[in-house]
Amino acid sequence: MTAALAVGGLAGACLAQNAPTPPDAAASAPARPNRPARDAAPVPADPKAAAQLKRVEINGTASDESIRRASTASKIVISREEIDKFGDSTVGEVLKRLPGVTTGGRPGRGGDIRMRGMGSGYTQILVNGERMPPGFALDQLPPEQVERIEVLRAPTAEYGARAMAGTINIVLREALKKKANEFRAGVNVERGKANPDVSWSRNDVFGDGNAYHLGINAMRGERIDNVINDVDTHTVATNGDVLQSTRGISRDTREALNLNGRVQLKLGGGDSLSLMPFVVANKSSSQSSVARTTTPGPALDFDQVDTTGDNRFTMARLMGQYQSRLGSNTRLELRTGVGGASGDSHSRRQERLAGKDSRLQEDTTDSRDRNWSAAAKLSHSLESEHSLVFGLEGEGTRRDQNRVTLVNGLPQAGLGDFGDDLDASSTRFAAYAQDEWATGKQWDFYAGLRWEGIRTKSSAANYAASNSSAVLTPLAHARYKLDPSGKEAIRASLTRSYRSPQLQDLIARPSINSAVPHQANTPDRAGNPDLKPELATGFEIGYEKYLSKGGLLSANFFARRISDLMRNVTSLETVSWSATPRWVSRPRNIGKASTAGLELEAKFRLDEYFADALPISIRSNVSFFTSKVEGIPGPNNRLDAQPKSTANLGFDYRLRSMPLSIGASLNWTPSTVIQQTLTTEAQTSRKAVTDAFAMWNFTPEQSLRLSASNLTALDYFSGSVISTGDQLITSTSGGPSYTMWQLRWEMKI
Repeated sequence: MTAALAVGGLAGACLAQNAPTPPDAAASAPARPNRPARDAAPVPADPKAAAQLKRVEINGTASDESIRRASTASKIVISREEIDKFGDSTVGEVLKRLPGVTTGGRPGRGGDIRMRGMGSGYTQILVNGERMPPGFALDQLPPEQVERIEVLRAPTAEYGARAMAGTINIVLREALKKKANEFRAGVNVERGKANPDVSWSRNDVFGDGNAYHLGINAMRGERIDNVINDVDTHTVATNGDVLQSTRGISRDTREALNLNGRVQLKLGGGDSLSLMPFVVANKSSSQSSVARTTTPGPALDFDQVDTTGDNRFTMARLMGQYQSRLGSNTRLELRTGVGGASGDSHSRRQERLAGKDSRLQEDTTDSRDRNWSAAAKLSHSLESEHSLVFGLEGEGTRRDQNRVTLVNGLPQAGLGDFGDDLDASSTRFAAYAQDEWATGKQWDFYAGLRWEGIRTKSSAANYAASNSSAVLTPLAHARYKLDPSGKEAIRASLTRSYRSPQLQDLIARPSINSAVPHQANTPDRAGNPDLKPELATGFEIGYEKYLSKGGLLSANFFARRISDLMRNVTSLETVSWSATPRWVSRPRNIGKASTAGLELEAKFRLDEYFADALPISIRSNVSFFTSKVEGIPGPNNRLDAQPKSTANLGFDYRLRSMPLSIGASLNWTPSTVIQQTLTTEAQTSRKAVTDAFAMWNFTPEQSLRLSASNLTALDYFSGSVISTGDQLITSTSGGPSYTMWQLRWEMKI
């Protein structure tokens, strides 16, 4: 069997000729002209019957397979059924099984989502086609509120070019034209702590063809982790070593409420209006107690520390989408969104030495974010399967932040130039055009051009800075169908993409590290207002073959050439907040880099290859990555956090003799060693995460699911080796991971 491993083809229905495209289907793929039916029924001989059948219109929703197959650019679509398969508790757990997708951090603890192994910021994350405001994380979004997940491996003009590694678009539950009333209640257990969650969603229709969806999820979670941290400092002059070992326990609790809805109104004449509210509210608290030993000699600043923290985050956003048919072949789409978010946090750190309080630090931060977005898209279909799309976009984010740091009851020294108040804003405007056409029955082409400009500003008490950048990105995709039905095809792309600095990377205000002694492994952190965006030229070529029983085989090769690479660099600086030089970590443009990879996927049923086999569905993929950063010595001069490979293997099967479905999956990422700068090397442990589930269907409307996540719980550590010339500092932190068991009852009313 071929090693090319595939994400699955999904059976479904196609839209009939002239059927109106649902709003989310329109957002999921470039506009396509209406295609003539290949197997049209013969025209009745009776003239009266012919007159009655001049127009037949069928309303429907494009299937996941049809969306993927119709796209000229390479795309993966994960359906609602696939999202539900393993009963995952977060969207990140769903994404980790996709080809080339990895998650940062310890298993079961969430982390940033990365495509092609590339670090944070290289993957564009969208919700309903829009970027979310600062402070929002995918871990805050329960899978029950997701309709489907679309993964675009290469950038397109419509979705944006801030996608060097690719784009992940999370489409929230839709207002379908059928009634549905679903209730789910579950509890997961980790290290003896029970964490309940409950969700309810409802689809219904009202009036003349109008529909709505409402989804609510509430959860409470508690986690206990072992804290393990070791720092070995070797001094070259004395050839001596000092080892600081930290051991302790941390506890975290979190409560969250998520609400999303959609009201879809028919306005007549083919026009429609959709309103989509989205609310996230959560609060969390943490506490830890650790002891530190120093060998040889006594601790310099503390031997015990107790910390507590409280955080609250609330986000509310309202999105609107209006679609209008300006003619038989022309459609106008307007989108707008407005929202706000607030975050409040307070932490208290009490250090002790020999049983006596030595230092107390309290940090209080209040943040307020306001954001808006607006977009207009004009689509026009021409003859011979030819379509044009033009669009304009605007987006703005503003943050007002107040941070107060007290050390033993007094304001932290050194921040006089920056003050406690910070204002920062980011504004983005874009314009794009794309042209998609077919040549004959086998060739599809796509050409796009996008201009995007971003301006950021930040200011504090006696400080102000701004940054402006603009990027013009040409994009080209092509598909060649090896058979007219499109079940076997080759795709290729040549694109320009970029990675813009995050707002926090541009803000110069420092975050001072209070560790004693102050070393290169405990630097202060600050932004860099002079950062430039990274630019990348990319090439992709891939092969897809759809199987007869809903499976897929595919292979995809990609390459990127990057300029103005951004990376955090730690150096000794003369700074305004200290009378002596300080080690400071700040992002810089360090030069050029390149990366390439091969992604192999397979999804199939065993009985498709073995006649007597059970109809067990197999899902598998393996990806290989390589990269090189110029100006940094090898052999590990790779992009941040990029592993050399990653793999997934899973199956699911519904028993014939009883109403029971079972399944399991293995996600594997090897350990990594990255030479980040001339002086710093970073290391992470391997990850092997095994999940399994069993679901008993009492009736078509009720089921009980038992699932286990991270059955092969392994220790996970990350660390660094820093050479300053005078010292060699080796640090390691992490601890064991744990298995989480979950029992969930699902009911359709």
